[in-house]
Amino acid sequence: MTAVSSLPAAGVAVVRRPRRLRAVWLLALVAVLVGVVLLSVTVGSRDVSLADVWAALGGATDGFDRASVAKRVPRTVLAVAVGAALAVSGAVMQGVTRNPLADPGILGVNTGASLAVVAGIAFFGLSASSTTIWVAVAGAGATALVVYAVGSLGRGGATPLKLALAGAATSAALASFITAIALPRGDVASSIRSWQIGGVGGGTWASLEQVAPFLVVGVVVCLLSAKALNSLALGDDLAAGLGERVAVARGAAALGAVVLCGAATAVTGPIGFVGLVVPHACRLLTGVDHRWLLPFSAVAGAVLLTGADVVGRVVARPAEIDVGIVTALIGAPVFIWIVRRSKLRAL
Repeated sequence: MTAVSSLPAAGVAVVRRPRRLRAVWLLALVAVLVGVVLLSVTVGSRDVSLADVWAALGGATDGFDRASVAKRVPRTVLAVAVGAALAVSGAVMQGVTRNPLADPGILGVNTGASLAVVAGIAFFGLSASSTTIWVAVAGAGATALVVYAVGSLGRGGATPLKLALAGAATSAALASFITAIALPRGDVASSIRSWQIGGVGGGTWASLEQVAPFLVVGVVVCLLSAKALNSLALGDDLAAGLGERVAVARGAAALGAVVLCGAATAVTGPIGFVGLVVPHACRLLTGVDHRWLLPFSAVAGAVLLTGADVVGRVVARPAEIDVGIVTALIGAPVFIWIVRRSKLRAL
């Protein structure tokens, strides 16, 4: 059974689900991920059987099948890694800001990383993958600071509504800057056109090797912040009373989220809604305990992005739809549902 305990001082209801049940759900998600990964490797403009996949990996086949597998395997690994990174980043941002609408896209962090990369390409000839990732992380961090500072102005501090509005306004302004930089520069516009939509089609082992250290560091920092995020959910005063250094805990968690978001955006472009949809879905299975929510979000985010990439390849054969378009089609209705539910709760 599901046990519910209340914390009168904080006015918060904490849902405790049996650990065994959560472990079963996590194993089920991992099984779904394995299935989606197999689909991603075998399905495309031309389907490849699992036997051909194993043969191609062993170098036993030639021609189209071997080339398809060689391209799809790093693409699939990239989709898994980026999906997990964006979902964990979104869950942490929601915990840090106590805002159910927080998401790297909605708060403008993705757009900040994109602007930094576009400006680096246009004005400084940025081309090296490792440098691009550092620039994207810096742009994401600067944008997060600006949004939080703007959202903190006025009475009440950084409320969820003010943060969402500040993020939307900042994202719109930064998107305008990106357009202003790219339009006069045909060379820049052509090189970033597909990247701006967001996709994993350009995934290679070289790009994975460059981005992997950033993703690993970001995930580790976020996972280590899980206990602190549980305390922050009770409010700053209660968290301080429980022994948490509120500013340090919030800053460390936010840093991990920014690194994940910036690094993911550098290699795939700005992919939206993964960090919004996945944590809300996972809370239905895990409750609000971030020690479970973050691992669940990582696996579910990998499932969503990899599955969205498969859908984009299937519905427009022999062409492809970039995964950023598919996640937007999935995420927009969920975003509207979350806003409506939050509004009804406030009545």
